[in-house]
Amino acid sequence: MLLSAKFAALIVFVVGVQAETHTVVFVNRCGRGTPRLKRNGVTLSTGGPYTSNGCGADGEGCTMVETTLVNPTTPGSGSSTDITLIPPHEFSVTTGFGYYNGCDGTNPSCPLAFRKPSDTFAQVACQADNVNLAITFCD
Repeated sequence: MLLSAKFAALIVFVVGVQAETHTVVFVNRCGRGTPRLKRNGVTLSTGGPYTSNGCGADGEGCTMVETTLVNPTTPGSGSSTDITLIPPHEFSVTTGFGYYNGCDGTNPSCPLAFRKPSDTFAQVACQADNVNLAITFCD
């Protein structure tokens, strides 16, 4: 188990309709470091400080949360979120997430993470419009 403070959250937003709204909230209980918010490989400015703590530009060596937040247009086409530990990603800190304002109560954590590409059970879907997401570190 790697106990260092390094971690990254990579978020991919897919927004097809302007009326959609999605909020991503980070809850960092580590007491150090700042998660990175990325879209399409570009780090977005959140107005706060940035600390990489040894993670690669795409989260290599760290626990990673992947998400697509989108209102469903057909059954099964809504939001999807997962935690990945597929190499080059690896466990760095306890991480979890949960949807809110729709699909509440879906709160997976590291034990349910992708460990190899075929672990599709790790994806948590949400078919609610305008769902929001909270990502928690060190909980």
